[in-house]
Amino acid sequence: MSNRNSNELTEFNRVESLQDDSRMATYSHGEASTNSARNPALSHRMRHDKSILALAVSSKYIFAGTQGGEILVFNLDTFERRATIQGHRGSVLGLCLSQDQNLLFSTATDPIVNVWSTETFLRLYALYSTYDVGDIFCVAYSSYHQIVYLGAQNTSIQWYDLKEKDARPRPERTAHPLHRQDKFFDSQGPGGVRTPRACAPEDGPRSAVGGQVLEIDKQYIKQFAHYGYVYCMLLGKGILPDHAAEEVLVSGGGDGLIRVWTIDAKSGGEISELYTLEDSREEGESILSLAREGSFLYSGRVDGEVNVWDLETKQLVRSLKTQTGDVLTMSLGGGFLLAGGVTGFVEKFNPHYETLSTFKAHDGLILASAFTTYNGKPMFVTGGNDDAIAIWDVQDCAAPSARSTRTNNDLMVESLNQFIAYRTVSSLTKYRAECRRGASFLRSVFKNFGAVTEMINTADPFNPIVFARFRGNPSTACTRKKILFYGHYDVIPAEDEQEKWKHDPFSMTGEGGYLYGRGVSDNKGPIMAAIYAAHELTKEQSLNSDILFLIEGEEESGSRGFADAVRANKDLIGDVDWILLANSYWLDDHVPCLTYGLRGVIHATVKIESRHPDLHSGVDGSALLDEPLKDLVMLLSKLTGKHGKVQLPGFYDPILPLTDDEKALYTEITETLLRSNPDLGDPEELAQSLMRRWREATLTIHRFHTSGPDNSTIIPRLARASLSLRLVPNQESTVVAQALTSFLQSEFEKLESKNNLTVTIDHQAEPWLGDYTNEIFQTLESAIKEVWGPALGRRRSSVHGVRSPSDPENREYFNGPPEARPSPTTSNTLANGGADAEGSTDDASSGGLGPRKPLYIREGGSIPSIRFLEKEFCAPAAHLPCGQASDSAHLDNERLRLLNLFNSKRIFKKVFRELPEK
Repeated sequence: MSNRNSNELTEFNRVESLQDDSRMATYSHGEASTNSARNPALSHRMRHDKSILALAVSSKYIFAGTQGGEILVFNLDTFERRATIQGHRGSVLGLCLSQDQNLLFSTATDPIVNVWSTETFLRLYALYSTYDVGDIFCVAYSSYHQIVYLGAQNTSIQWYDLKEKDARPRPERTAHPLHRQDKFFDSQGPGGVRTPRACAPEDGPRSAVGGQVLEIDKQYIKQFAHYGYVYCMLLGKGILPDHAAEEVLVSGGGDGLIRVWTIDAKSGGEISELYTLEDSREEGESILSLAREGSFLYSGRVDGEVNVWDLETKQLVRSLKTQTGDVLTMSLGGGFLLAGGVTGFVEKFNPHYETLSTFKAHDGLILASAFTTYNGKPMFVTGGNDDAIAIWDVQDCAAPSARSTRTNNDLMVESLNQFIAYRTVSSLTKYRAECRRGASFLRSVFKNFGAVTEMINTADPFNPIVFARFRGNPSTACTRKKILFYGHYDVIPAEDEQEKWKHDPFSMTGEGGYLYGRGVSDNKGPIMAAIYAAHELTKEQSLNSDILFLIEGEEESGSRGFADAVRANKDLIGDVDWILLANSYWLDDHVPCLTYGLRGVIHATVKIESRHPDLHSGVDGSALLDEPLKDLVMLLSKLTGKHGKVQLPGFYDPILPLTDDEKALYTEITETLLRSNPDLGDPEELAQSLMRRWREATLTIHRFHTSGPDNSTIIPRLARASLSLRLVPNQESTVVAQALTSFLQSEFEKLESKNNLTVTIDHQAEPWLGDYTNEIFQTLESAIKEVWGPALGRRRSSVHGVRSPSDPENREYFNGPPEARPSPTTSNTLANGGADAEGSTDDASSGGLGPRKPLYIREGGSIPSIRFLEKEFCAPAAHLPCGQASDSAHLDNERLRLLNLFNSKRIFKKVFRELPEK
């Protein structure tokens, strides 16, 4: 029950000039009167590029009208944008839902009322008046009578009985407001010249097409319903004491009056004034918003005044003074009144009209609000001219019996929020204690869900491993299968020294359907999804396997101490049938994936130093002097040849050839990616780019370090370089590490240098290749298809076969001049390109094409523990990427989509339940 007004309105023009002063004043007011303990918590925020002027909330969606004429549609569960309806030529000022929530009515600064289907988001009707009514500020719909009422700038209230839509004559095309001649803008100038219209009526908003065009007849208009703009309206029953079932229209206007109207359905919905609510002011101050609960009517005025009217006695019973400035919107829920206005503050009143809290909701005007309950959880939604929609958790507005009701998804997000707050950075010693606290918190989550837990210590000073076991049905103790879930609670640093994060990286923030925070995607979010999946199965008594968790705290630092600790505690862990992890991402932002291969890695340091100290190049430099940096450059140049070919003897010999089955996977990948993003180019080049990232071993030189002061005259006595080799399946890291050391030593000897060479292997991890045809992958595929549902319609594209560099006819193509070779497709390219692979979410008319099959992919990165666990427990592993390509893991503004978090939990739950039955 809320009404909205545009900051463009004539009467509100003064607000913009006063806004800065208002903001400054309200900060001090808020400090003086706000009880922060009772302030609602910001649950989520959605950003747009234009002001939010109107809101309506159904059981599934949030509808938001914008200054640009759009209606944004967001899912209530994940806050993702479901659609964008390009509905009006001007600012959307009013939104209204039918009682059954099947119809959405929208009004705007263009003189049109559009009626939309809330299922298809297609326009069903377009209504207009025979008069030039100006802006249409508000709309109300009687589901009982099927009559639409609108309040207009020309002070009229007009209506249309939708039951008569097929009985009335079809209106003339020239009568439509967009075809009418404007007396001023379309008049002839000197010489009979007429300025052409900026755009033809047919060039209207994209979504404002189709449906039945309806014209409001002149007899269905109440002229001068108010002596001022009709800003707000509402419909309700129970207002007339003697006729409680009769529906009544209430309107508020710029004349400061509230009028109550009876409805004569037999006369097409004609309204007649029943009475007027006024407080004997000499000059009425505009009624900007209305809300009703029972027999009490609330009206919002300028300067922060809220009037409380008793509709039974028609008396003003209270006048409340708020800190909101002009009260542009009000909402009621759970017996509480929430009022918002030009200061950006919301003031919350209890049933005794006492202020409970005043909180800053927007950096500007609050133009719209709505109250709803979703899955038993009360939510307060606000929109403002800071181009944002805010979702507020108002738990105290729930009924007492419902306040303890929290869905598992709510609890999972709350647990993840707490988990993110621990700065579990394994690479920085200053966070060692915080890592321990994070591990203890994680263990407490397991304990609260009844899991048996242990803290497995690693070699000092490395972080411990959290081990937990959810036991399955006791009756199957002898035959229970065991699934091991591997993850890591440590994260990379996020010091935010350059202020690149939009929010505090260790305070999880919801925005635009995503959760932002360090570790939310890598790997705390997937861990929490797996824990809650096991918990739900246990609670439902449908867990027929043991789910084991090994969550380490050193993965981002090379899994230091993990292998030794696992070997030492194999009796505690026991046998394992399958291994599951979720520590990577989709190829793009649209298509679920399953990862069946990872590259291994060797990190090494090459150091050359001389016996002499740092020298001056002018005083001591000569051709007789062996300079460490020169030696290092010459030595490193021997490691790779043309096009990055690694020169280590036998380096490529163990690499497995591309099979026909795997080649078919690349064809499916390129076809899928190019459907959504044709700009990715030639499918053969795209496939080859992916193969080089996933199937090709590489060598990279990361950085140089030299001794001595930082100036251009020094001959450093020491030069050091860091390098890495990415290995592919069938290459052994120990063999390659030895080959690297031997090769460098051999090549260094050829230099006949007097300097000394030291090669250090800092870290190594084995590559991994899973069997994507086995039962764990097939179970995951089945779960993904069911959980992610059908794919939407896709664009057609011409996709050819994959060109392989191993084919003789393609050698010239891939080894030709630089400008002829394909440029690599990076993960950033895939994340930022193209529309949705399943069809744009803004296109509600796309048809389904069956279950959404995941793409089978490999990754170029490394996870040290996966191959070790496979070998140690003789169990196959599978990798479920939970996040999207744009999650920015290891980067600023790391995030995870709420939908991905919820669906990952559902996938884990299905796999934990169904895999043991295979």
